[in-house]
Amino acid sequence: MFFLLFFAVLCASCLAKPALVHYSYSRAVGGGSGSAFSIAGQGRITSIRLWEVPSSYITGIQLQYNNSWTARVGRYYGAVHQLDLFDDEVIVQISGKYHSNYIYQLIFVTSRGRSLVAGQPTQKSFNFYPIHMDAELRLLSGRTNGAGITALGAHWAAVYMHSNNATASK
Repeated sequence: MFFLLFFAVLCASCLAKPALVHYSYSRAVGGGSGSAFSIAGQGRITSIRLWEVPSSYITGIQLQYNNSWTARVGRYYGAVHQLDLFDDEVIVQISGKYHSNYIYQLIFVTSRGRSLVAGQPTQKSFNFYPIHMDAELRLLSGRTNGAGITALGAHWAAVYMHSNNATASK
């Protein structure tokens, strides 16, 4: 009797549709000194701000989710570079340059082909993108030492908007 129950449960689990997980992580680049950070919020990313030492490295990052800004990571220095996203526009790629001490350049690319570029194009290259076609940038993580961003990684997931404007990641 136990064997039949076990066999029935095994067959049922094999026939069940597997859950689709549309999440991926782009491993952090950079030296990684300083304190760890994570920039996340509710809803979709609607704007990005970057600060840089002129013609040098990235000093600060800030994201806006559904018109609410997160705390800035890093420091304010120099002019701010900002990209406001259109409705249904999402971040689909991040590339740039890094070295053992700082992230030197960041390029955020949107689903409409627009981009935000800050920093100096020097040192080693990196390119972050989701592995699932329906995924978008959900959060950034990395390290900062107070003078600038020393490491950066990207987290990608599919975002589904419900009628009450709540979001769900798969």
